[in-house]
Amino acid sequence: MREAIAAELLAARARTAALTDCVEDADLTAQHSPLMSPLVWDLAHIGNQEELWLLRNVGGRDPMHPEIDPLYDAFQHPRAERPALPLLPPDEARGYAHEVRGRVLDLLAASPLEGAPLLDAGFAFGMIAQHEQQHDETMLITHQLRRGEPALAAPPPPPAPADAATLPAEVLIPAGPFTMGTDTEPWALDNERPAHTVDLPAYFLDTTPVTNAAYQRFIADGGYDDPRWWTKEGWDHRLRAELSAPLFWKQQDGQWLRRRFGTVEPVPPNEPVLHVSWYEADAYARWAGRRLPTEAEWEKAARHDPATGRSRRYPWGDGPPGPEQANLGQRHLRPAAAGSYPEGRSPYGARQLMGDVWEWTASDFHPYPGFRAWPYKEYSEVFFGPEYKVLRGGCFAVAPVACRGTFRNWDYPVRRQIFSGFRTARSAEES
Repeated sequence: MREAIAAELLAARARTAALTDCVEDADLTAQHSPLMSPLVWDLAHIGNQEELWLLRNVGGRDPMHPEIDPLYDAFQHPRAERPALPLLPPDEARGYAHEVRGRVLDLLAASPLEGAPLLDAGFAFGMIAQHEQQHDETMLITHQLRRGEPALAAPPPPPAPADAATLPAEVLIPAGPFTMGTDTEPWALDNERPAHTVDLPAYFLDTTPVTNAAYQRFIADGGYDDPRWWTKEGWDHRLRAELSAPLFWKQQDGQWLRRRFGTVEPVPPNEPVLHVSWYEADAYARWAGRRLPTEAEWEKAARHDPATGRSRRYPWGDGPPGPEQANLGQRHLRPAAAGSYPEGRSPYGARQLMGDVWEWTASDFHPYPGFRAWPYKEYSEVFFGPEYKVLRGGCFAVAPVACRGTFRNWDYPVRRQIFSGFRTARSAEES
């Protein structure tokens, strides 16, 4: 187990280095959008959280630099204010994170991995590995918002399989109960717990996420100009923000183009649509005569095995994600074509429920029955409420360690800079 934990920590740090070593110091200290922190803040925050939870809480060590704790407390300073803070410069931030990591690896070698809640199955180490990978995803979002020459490169995803064009538009999820959440996933975070039974009526779910081509039909049909398809709040936001297409899209000479990590390119028609807000996803679903799935509907489609009645860790089973099953881990810098990864399909036949794009659901972010905040209430509890909508499934930027069938993400319904898409659903009784 120690070797596996060390491997996750080292993989996260290698990705952090790749995201921060590819640009000059001026890019690290600049704020590329008021929605995001400077990259150098994320770099030192990663080290600070690792020191706080592993060296201090697990190891009982004294603080290394207590004077910087307030600078890297995400709740003390909104992102827009962070550039004005006396942050560690890039070399010092790297040195601090490197020193913390060296001490953490020594601690891992000596710590029992049982006997206390934070140590059982190496939970605290797993939590920190997930935390760093989540900030790596955040830094990748900053790279997408960054202007200038491309700084990142990756090969394209594999082409769509031969059957992608002939897949059924939707799959049926029969009525019945399933187990939502988990009591057994060792590194599951508090909002994924506890496991509980949810009984759902039958419904249909899109086989794949909604594509760029389908979304362009919504635009061409005047979807952004017709208030019938929008909630009142969504329509008000559309007008204020002057939304007319997904973020990073523009139309030129009758063709839709997008900016992707510094490169302008035609919008690929068969890729899942990306960088849309919850309001846009909801409006599209209404225009299509459908709706967004609830969070429970999404999870049942992704995890429930009707042959055994149990809930799997992933759509394909309990084994960890491989490159043949899902587009994860920044292996590619874009979603794969709709219908890809047949080996990752769920028992019901839905594809790409893991990876490619975060999928908006209809649900607000609320605790499960019996929820208990742990190990700190700021991870989930302070965000519960109708202000946030739940996203599921991960995206191409999510690392496998931070992606599983029970993992819950949440954000404001206006958010578009995140790697968000969606699929739609309808109730079976509508047939």
